[in-house]
Amino acid sequence: MATLSDILQAEDITSLQHLQLFARTVVEGFTTGQHASPHKGFSVEFRQHRPYVQGDEIRRLDWKVFGRSDRFYIREYDEETNLRATLVLDASGSMSYRGQKGVLKFDYARKLAASLAYLLMSQQDAVGLITFDSKIREVVPCKTKITHLHLLLDTMVKTAPGRDTSLAPVIESLAQRLKRRGLVILISDFFDDPTALLQSVGILRKKGHEVIAIQLWDRDEIDFPFGNWARFENLEKDDDFLLLDPATIRLRYIEEQKQFAEQLKEGFRKHQIDYLSMCTDESHAQALRNYLTLRMR
Repeated sequence: MATLSDILQAEDITSLQHLQLFARTVVEGFTTGQHASPHKGFSVEFRQHRPYVQGDEIRRLDWKVFGRSDRFYIREYDEETNLRATLVLDASGSMSYRGQKGVLKFDYARKLAASLAYLLMSQQDAVGLITFDSKIREVVPCKTKITHLHLLLDTMVKTAPGRDTSLAPVIESLAQRLKRRGLVILISDFFDDPTALLQSVGILRKKGHEVIAIQLWDRDEIDFPFGNWARFENLEKDDDFLLLDPATIRLRYIEEQKQFAEQLKEGFRKHQIDYLSMCTDESHAQALRNYLTLRMR
């Protein structure tokens, strides 16, 4: 079983230094953080008192302290974030594939999720986690406290890939759960009906959420490097397999794979969703750094 240090290593943290992930669209939440909000108000997590100085707002005076000390003190508050980010992690059977050169797709996915959780929480943003296969499995609500990071990582560590995938109903359910507009980061291979998937993410966008879609591939799934007769097993259904001569289907497979990826890419573009395609034989930290650097420009 993986450990916390397996999914979030010191070099991952170092690689994220000086990078930020801000919402591009208006989100709902608090009003004193780093992201645009549709509301006006004030953060209310108390931190400390300080002496009153001329120009301070009278309404922030602590009259109870004045009554005890006969001196004026101002109540100071920690600023809270506007952003509520939900990491949506695919834990279906297809994510348990490990090819000849890469790592287990699910291991790669949770390393990405762990890095993003750390980055967002270091910005004082509220981060939550949802894992799914054919249905939502685990729900960790959005919170900002740094101790919450341990719960997020621990949930990822204890999660193992399941069986069937059913993306569209899961995302539609997610759209009903998320009451405030925020950032939704989908991490999946998206091996499901692309038409239904794109319709479901369209619901998220119509509700005002910003969405980032990260699609994961094993290099085998792109290059189809198999030579001799082979047994191809369905990782999402027991006793479902085909015996095939790869040479007879290679060209057709590669063509279908490219069409599938292009359909998703174009569909996400139409919904104004950031789409990242990552391969598990590449450094997840470097791929994430490249994206965030580009996004900050």
